[in-house]
Amino acid sequence: VPPQAGPEAEPAGPPGAGDAPLPPGGEPAPGYAEAEREAVHRLMRERRDVRNGFRSDPIPHEVLLRVLEAAHTAPSVGHSQPWDFVIIRSEETRQKVHELAMRQREAYAKSLPRARAKQFKELKVEAILETPVNIVVTADPTRGGRHTLGRHSQPQMAPYSSALAVENLWLAARAEGLGVGWVSFFDERELVRALELPDHLEIVAYLCIGYVDEFPDEPELVQTGWSRRRPLSWVVHEESYGRRALPGADPHDLLAETLDQIRPLDAQALGEAWERQKRMTKPAGSLGALEIIGAQLCGLSRLCPPPVPEPAAVAVFAGDHGVHAQGVTPWPQEVTAQMVANFLGGGAVCNAFANQVGAEVCVIDVGVAGELPATPGLLPRKVRPGTADLTAGPAMSREEAQRAVEIGIETARDLVAAGNRALLTGEMGIANTTVSAALIAACTGADPAEVTGRGTGINDETHAHKVEVVRRALELHQPDPAADPLGLLAAIGGLEHAALTGFILGGASLRVPVILDGVSAGAAALVARAIAPEAVSACVAGHRSAEPGHAAALNTLGLRPLVDLDLRLGEGTGALLALPLVQSAARAMAEVATFDAVGITDKN
Repeated sequence: VPPQAGPEAEPAGPPGAGDAPLPPGGEPAPGYAEAEREAVHRLMRERRDVRNGFRSDPIPHEVLLRVLEAAHTAPSVGHSQPWDFVIIRSEETRQKVHELAMRQREAYAKSLPRARAKQFKELKVEAILETPVNIVVTADPTRGGRHTLGRHSQPQMAPYSSALAVENLWLAARAEGLGVGWVSFFDERELVRALELPDHLEIVAYLCIGYVDEFPDEPELVQTGWSRRRPLSWVVHEESYGRRALPGADPHDLLAETLDQIRPLDAQALGEAWERQKRMTKPAGSLGALEIIGAQLCGLSRLCPPPVPEPAAVAVFAGDHGVHAQGVTPWPQEVTAQMVANFLGGGAVCNAFANQVGAEVCVIDVGVAGELPATPGLLPRKVRPGTADLTAGPAMSREEAQRAVEIGIETARDLVAAGNRALLTGEMGIANTTVSAALIAACTGADPAEVTGRGTGINDETHAHKVEVVRRALELHQPDPAADPLGLLAAIGGLEHAALTGFILGGASLRVPVILDGVSAGAAALVARAIAPEAVSACVAGHRSAEPGHAAALNTLGLRPLVDLDLRLGEGTGALLALPLVQSAARAMAEVATFDAVGITDKN
């Protein structure tokens, strides 16, 4: 594996090299020579979680002893050495453990969205029976007594330290040519009982170890598309969380970095797509808009045919609005938090639609007014508890607007790194259609009366008042989307609108299709277009909302909706309904035969 090039390359030279001043007392302790250092880094780069291709060859005792000695030399907090290693060779014990793992594997598969479950069933995730040796690494939280250094304030240090022993074992095994697979499909206490371990022990890792035919160039879960490797630049923060900078480099602006990665659709892949469309076994143009989508997916992925955009995830950004105080909706503001709980409980329409199409629902608190309890599935990313009243002043500060945009970018990055190949927009926020109308009016130049709808259902009197509220906000702030789109968001936007803007920009920078939902997504896409015009090339209009502003937004964006059912719910529902159509467009490009391939006579 060649050394990594570019801005994330390993720094050259031993510690202390370069212009840094020497510490008092002379030269620092020497590092390894260059060849030895490269060998250490190569070992870490080439370590793999191996799941396939194990051989039945026995592991010599002296080899296994070296591996265990390396594991036992791992550092531990307070020199507590809380680990123990249980070596398992018997077929009877391994069969019992395998049955436990299979039950947990099936339970996990049932918890997954359908597309993920299908992908998971194609993975081999354990090699308990195929390997000659299994090793259980345990942690003893009682070892060392009550006064073990470092454990008083952080009792988790026993399993944390034992994880370092796992790492040492893994690296030493790779140096010996041994593959290691980490099996995680266990109920820990059930496994403790099955292995007849003392009840006070914690199982840190169940490892399958053996010689292999070859080590893959990439981890298997990367090769299969289950997940992607996160670049180092995404995860290094300097001094404060969110201030990203690699050693020796200036802090980089997340928004600027994202914009720099947004490119037009690939011309070569587009050309190949249209040529393939001509040769597919159907009359030219007979799939209508799906042919355009298919070509768009080719240009976006730079591949013809394109990958099918699955798995997919809908990101539901939730936030509250100060303009609610103006009486633009009869719904109380606390409904936002209540609906977030409904999403997390699986009881909303978006959950039903996501279950139907096999997508994941991801809920992000970017600005809910109330405090939300920690709940599985909720991403706590609150910038502030709701915006200010945009008719009295800016909805938020410029810094808050940018932070919300960055949250959208980070959410897109996380979902794509987790293996999703399609991103769907969703939102929740009482009074957010008022904000959407203001953003759309500002970006399209339309009169507020033309783009302000009835939201969740209001009478004529409230609607007229809502139009006037939008008009007052625009007159107060006089926003200029072309000159200052971020200032536009700060003045009259919502936190979920800003996050949706970043989500669209993030998806475009990663060349992943972004299926837009309704009027809030349309408003955010207009702002994203003002920031980076090419971002629209990643967007697919899932549907046309009953909100009049949405049609104006789609016309300005030049996007044709795939579904038109008078929906006006939000939550990502229209995008979810459109997902199978987008996936069908990709499948047609990949799976429909060509006239020449199957011997069908084309028209002259």
